[in-house]
Order: sequence, then C-alpha cells, then structure tokens
Amino acid sequence: MKRKPQILTLLISTTILLLFVSTQAKTTLEFWQFWTDAQVKPAITDMVAEFEKQNPEIKVNITDLTWANGHEKIVIAFASKAGPDVLELGSDWVAQFADAGHLADISESVEPEMENFHGWGLTTYNSKVYGWPWILGTRVLFANRDLLNKAGFDSNYVPVNYPRLKQAANRIDLLGKEIYGWGSNTAEKHRLYKKFLPFFWSFGAKIFSDDGKYCLIGSDFAVDALKLYKALHDTCGYVADQRGIEDAFLAGKIGFIISGDWLLKRIALENRKINFATTLMPGTKFPGKSFLGGEILCINNASEKKEAALKFIKFITSPENQIKFCKANYSSTPSSKPAQKDAYFTSNPHFLTFNKQILLSNHPPVDPDWVEIEDIIEKAIEESLFGKSELVAEPLRQARHKIETLKNK
Repeated sequence: MKRKPQILTLLISTTILLLFVSTQAKTTLEFWQFWTDAQVKPAITDMVAEFEKQNPEIKVNITDLTWANGHEKIVIAFASKAGPDVLELGSDWVAQFADAGHLADISESVEPEMENFHGWGLTTYNSKVYGWPWILGTRVLFANRDLLNKAGFDSNYVPVNYPRLKQAANRIDLLGKEIYGWGSNTAEKHRLYKKFLPFFWSFGAKIFSDDGKYCLIGSDFAVDALKLYKALHDTCGYVADQRGIEDAFLAGKIGFIISGDWLLKRIALENRKINFATTLMPGTKFPGKSFLGGEILCINNASEKKEAALKFIKFITSPENQIKFCKANYSSTPSSKPAQKDAYFTSNPHFLTFNKQILLSNHPPVDPDWVEIEDIIEKAIEESLFGKSELVAEPLRQARHKIETLKNK
C-alpha cells in the first residue's frame, strides 16, 4: 500500500518528462516573406498550416517584409546573426548574400529536381545553387487591338520585329493628339533598365564577356539597341512611371506597352473592357528577348534546421502549391514545369504568352555588385533619354568605365 504513492509520483514525473521532451523536440522555423496582399497572404497562411499538419514535428512562424525596407532588415538580421531559417529573396539579391556567406549551398539537394523547374540560373552563383526558384516574372508586349485596327492593321497583326513595331507605333501615334504609339518609362528606379535590357539582349549585346573579364555595355550592339529604344521614346512615346503608362493604356491612349502579368490581374480585378492582345517580345527577328526575374526561397547558412527548412521549401514550391499561389495572386509564371501544364495556365492565352516568354528571357548577371551595376545602367539610359547630349553612345561608354572601375576595386 505504501508503494502506490511512489508509483503515482513516478508516473506523473514520467508524463511531465515526456511532455517536456515532446515540446523540446518540436522544430520551429522562422520564415520571412514579402506577400502581404490581402488576397495572397491567406494562401501563404493556408500552405503553412497544411505543412504543419503534414509535419507535426515542425512549426513555422511567418514574418512579413515589405519591398520598401525588406532588404535593409535582411542585411541587419544577417549582420547580427539573427536571420530567419527560410527567407524569400528577390533574384537580384541572391549573389550579394551568397557572396557574403549568408546563404546555404543547396546544390546537391536540388540536383534531382532541376529538370522540373525553370529559373535555376537566377539562383546559381560561382557554380553553386543558393536558392530554389519559386514564382518567376517576365514582361511581354501588350497591344491595343482597337488602335491597331484604326491605324489600318488587321485583327491578327502583331509586330514580330523591331521595324514593324516602330512602323505600327508611329502610325498609331498619328491617330490623334491624345493617342500615342508607345508607352515609355520615365526615370523610375528599378524599372527603366528592365524595359531597355530586352532591346539590348535582342540586338545580341552583353553586359559582360562570357569569361566575365570585360564589360561590353558600350558595344555597337548596345548602341543600336539604345538608338531604337530612344527613337520610340522620342517619336511616339507617352512618358510616365509604370503605373501611369498602364493607366493610359487601359484608357485606350497607347498602342503598345511592355508590362508584366500584374497588368492582367488589374484588368481582371477592375473588370476593364479593353480589346488587347499579349504577344512575345519582338526583336531584330522574332521572337525577341525579355527580362527574367523571380522570387527565390533560400536557407540561412547559419540555421541549425537546414533539413526542416529544405522540406518546407520543397512543400511550398510543389506543383499543387504553386498553382494555389498563382490562383490567389493571378500570377502566370510558376517555376514548376508540371504546374505550368495545369489548365489554369493552358486555358488562358495571355498566361500562355508569359510562359512561352519565360523560355526566351535573359536574367542579369548573378553578381554581388548587381545593385550598383543596375544603377549605373539606369543612369546611362536616363542620360540618353532625358539628358542634353544627343550622342547615344557616350552614356553607354561612361557606364562601361564606371562598371569596370567598380569591378576592379
């Protein structure tokens, strides 16, 4: 009889110990991400909840970032060794953080999955993979069908090369005082260079030589590309920031603009009645090149939970979850190749245009100095479009010198 209290005490102690061990064994992942839109965030939350349900040993805490200050917060977190386990990065940032040693090399883990995803070039730095491509982004040509018809073009016309684009834009520009052939970006940071680089690449120009030793941004190919871009800007361009260009296009004032799939989302949500077409970017020959970027999921190199972090990334980027995300965000370009075959994408002709353009797009060099290089390129384009000099080659020559100076530090 005297042993019963002892047994009961032992059972209680054992239960408490098991509960303690169970609690301690649960892995908690910190996930930093940028999708805060009221239509999209619930999809992120639901995916995390489903992951936790399927993996009860793992809990995921979500921290929201903004594009206005997210980069700064990530820099501070890494510097203080308090970064998250998993974080979303814009593709332009991958090399910067990989070069500083903050991102885990996941090359071996992703090798079996490489054939199922687009976008690995965005995440590869010095032949090592530092992130998993999630949602990709490119730009295509939007055309106002009604203005094309008024300018004398038939209902199936698309400008398959630059001479035809220039001809069509100029003819639309002649339709009236409030009508413009081309939507041209003003000096808007992080936007202008993305509009010029498709012309640059389509002319065969390169930012660096293949071995990376020389900056080629002042080549004859680059000058020819900028001359064409400037001609569209000068002769028939409606000049505004990206939102302003899109407003004017939706109001029926512009014949052609370059934009991303966010414009398709806006047309759908605002129920805009506009007769428009999307087509692959023209070039010196059809099709031309476009700009490729994307959202990348990376693992903090200092994380002690890399295995759980990789499991979470694989779950988020699965075909099912990419389709779910794209439906919530009205996105057209998942990185998952199987996801792109879903009827949600194949039944929408505009989404098909974007997914075809992904295969015909270049991305900027995966370079730790890219943010500074981007700024140099943008300033050269600004000088050509809005400066006093009429010599198109000179801003590019100066840009080459500045980039070479930066890289030779």
